[in-house]
Amino acid sequence: MRKFLFIFAVTVITTNLFAQSPQKLGYVDSQIILSQFAEAIKAQGDLDAITNKWSAQVDSMTVSYQQGLADYQKQANTMTDEKKLEVQKDLIAQEQTIIDFRRQKFGQNGEIYQKQEEIFNPVKKKIYTAIEQVAKSEGMQFVFDKSGDIVLLYADSSFDITYQVLDKLKRGN
Repeated sequence: MRKFLFIFAVTVITTNLFAQSPQKLGYVDSQIILSQFAEAIKAQGDLDAITNKWSAQVDSMTVSYQQGLADYQKQANTMTDEKKLEVQKDLIAQEQTIIDFRRQKFGQNGEIYQKQEEIFNPVKKKIYTAIEQVAKSEGMQFVFDKSGDIVLLYADSSFDITYQVLDKLKRGN
């Protein structure tokens, strides 16, 4: 019975000691990391190139549509009813093609979001791994993102591990 009480007392004391130990926190500014980490810069460039290509295609289709619409408006008075109907159907089809293309590429869950995930996932994994390694080496239990949705009203700069994470990423460790 004494052995049981002794173990119970040691357990309670140990639990209280660990519960009262201060927790070490840190934070990073992911915007700084993304703007200075070469792989993130390249990934953003690749994504921008895809976005620009698709935007140029939308612009080209829109110009073609607008030209067709302008031509139709100029010539509508001289067209037969059958020809008007045919041109109107073509214009509607062109407009629908533009709408479908925009939705497919840029709409909710469109290809641009899939490409973003595909391009940025390896970069994110490297960043998260570096954050985890720095946090563990610094003995931190929590790391917040200063630029994220979590509101960080005050942060002592001594807990900022942004540049340690960047250094780890650049060295490739």
